[in-house]
Formats: sequence, C-alpha cells, structure tokens
Amino acid sequence: MSSLELEEKVAFLSQPEVYPIATARVEVRETHMSWVFLTDAQAWKLKKPVRYDFLDFSTLDARRRNCEEEVRLNRRLAPSVYLGTVALTRDREGQLHLNRTGEIVDWLVRMRRLPEERMLDGMIAAQTVLDADLRRVGQLLARFYKHASPAEITATEYRRRLTMDVRADQQELLKPEYDLPLNLVRSITEAQLKFLEQEAGMLDDRVRTGMIIEAHGDLRPEHICIETPPVIIDCLEFNRDFRLLDAASELAFLALECERLGAAHVGDFILETVRSETGDRPSQRLIAFYKSFHACLRAKIALWHLRDDRGGNPAKWIAKARAYLQLAAGASNSTIDPPA
Repeated sequence: MSSLELEEKVAFLSQPEVYPIATARVEVRETHMSWVFLTDAQAWKLKKPVRYDFLDFSTLDARRRNCEEEVRLNRRLAPSVYLGTVALTRDREGQLHLNRTGEIVDWLVRMRRLPEERMLDGMIAAQTVLDADLRRVGQLLARFYKHASPAEITATEYRRRLTMDVRADQQELLKPEYDLPLNLVRSITEAQLKFLEQEAGMLDDRVRTGMIIEAHGDLRPEHICIETPPVIIDCLEFNRDFRLLDAASELAFLALECERLGAAHVGDFILETVRSETGDRPSQRLIAFYKSFHACLRAKIALWHLRDDRGGNPAKWIAKARAYLQLAAGASNSTIDPPA
C-alpha cells in the first residue's frame, strides 16, 4: 500500500458523514501500528501496513486476520466492547465506503467507545478510584486466569525464554548512544539473571502447576475501564508468544505501571484480590523479579521510539527509560536479591 493510498483512507475515515451511526465529529488518533477514529459512540481502528520482526500487517489478508484476532481475543475480557470487523470498500467510481458492496481495500475493528473519565489511569490521576472498583477488576482477572488453559511450554523452555529476554534487554540498554547509567543497567540485569539461576525450581513449579497461560499481554491502567462490570481492552493480539505469560507476571506488570503513576496501592490491591480469589500466592521475590523484568522491557521499548519519533523529543524517551530503570532497581533491591 502506498503512503498516498493510506492518506486517502485516513482522510475518508476522518469524515463524520461516512459512519453508519450519526456523529457530530471524529477524533483521529495515531499510534505506531494503527489509526483510531473516535465517533460519538464508537471507535474504529485501521491497521497500518507495517512490518516488524514481531508482526506483519503488510498485506490486506494479514490485516484482516489480525482484525479478527483482535476481536476474538479481546472479547475474553471486554465482550460488550468489541463489536466486530468491518470491510472498507471501493466502488466502481473509485469512492470509498464502509461495509458496502465493492472491492475490499482494507479492514477495521469496530468497538463501542468507552468513557475516558472511567479509564483507570485517568481515575488514578483524579484520585477517584474506590476499593470496590479495584475489587471488581481483580475478580474479573481472577475468573479469566482460573479458566485459562495452561500454555504448552516446558519449564526448561520457559526459563530459556526469560533468560534470552533479559540478555536482549541488557544488550540494548547498554548501548552508549542512550547515555544510561551503565553500572545500574548491569546491576539490575545481572540480578535478574542470578534470580533465574538460583530460583529455577520456583519458576519450574509455575509451569508445572499451569500458571503459564495465554494472558492479556499488555495489562496497563489505560486499558482498564471501570464500568459495571469492568472491561479490559487492547490485549496484545499480534503475537501469541508475547501473550504466553505467568499470570503473576502480568499482575506484576500492572502493579509496576500503577507504581509508575504514583499509585502502587492500586496494583497491590488488585494483585491481592486475585490471590484471594484464585488461591495462587506467588512469592514476593517472584513478583519483584517480574516487576524488574517488565521495567527493563518497558525501558527498552521507550528507547525504540527514538528510531521513529516524529515528535522530535528524544529527551522524553530517554527520561522515560531512566524512570523505568529506577523502578527496576527498586524491585531488584527489595526482594530479588536473597538475604545474606
């Protein structure tokens, strides 16, 4: 697809009159992998024709399959939000339409628009989160985890993947162009590798007891909407391997992101609710390892934005990476390293 063709699609979808339900305006938001069009009542997502090592949206058929997977997977935790996929078509006169007869030129995911004031990150900022809200989120996640089938992965393979990921993070974070505190990077990542070696039995037990599942994959406060009942959107749909996680790892990631927003108690409350509902009580050392692990991964992802940041603000991404490193260090210093 040419950039001109993509621009034509974005321009078309930016017009209020093209949507089946009347809307006063369309808000257009761009992400690294999609364009999102927000009408008064719905959200429409168009995948960019991009290709990376970890995903391929470069063909029409690939984008169709991904849209279908996004709907299927997200209906696990947000069944009322994901309404289906819709074809973008072109008629004989060359005009674009939504879901009409003609040549299919792309696919979109159609969603119910969620109230932004009820997203967990915004509620944290506004200090409007109630324990009852968090309990319902924890209960939703507990049901999800209890009914998830164990992933088909051996204990050896699970530990190998974690080790490879830690080494990949270390290699990236140590690159001199980022000007990060190298001693801190080494200290954090070496502590993670030490944990993986010393606590192999703990990790093996997580695999043997079926705790490695096909999870959400991107459990952050901005993806949780405190409705009644709550819904959780935007799972990581494009690569199944990235969704194969220890349930405790996913909850540790959410706790990390809540801590980054200055609300560590929010993630801790949800984690404790899931523990109570499922009876699964991973050790604090394991939670600390997963927090440190995810913080390094998020630091790396922040740095990757420097490759294609059109905002011209590299200092923003460096600062974000440094902030995640401090969170990783805090987790590492607390309980990853065993007491003497």
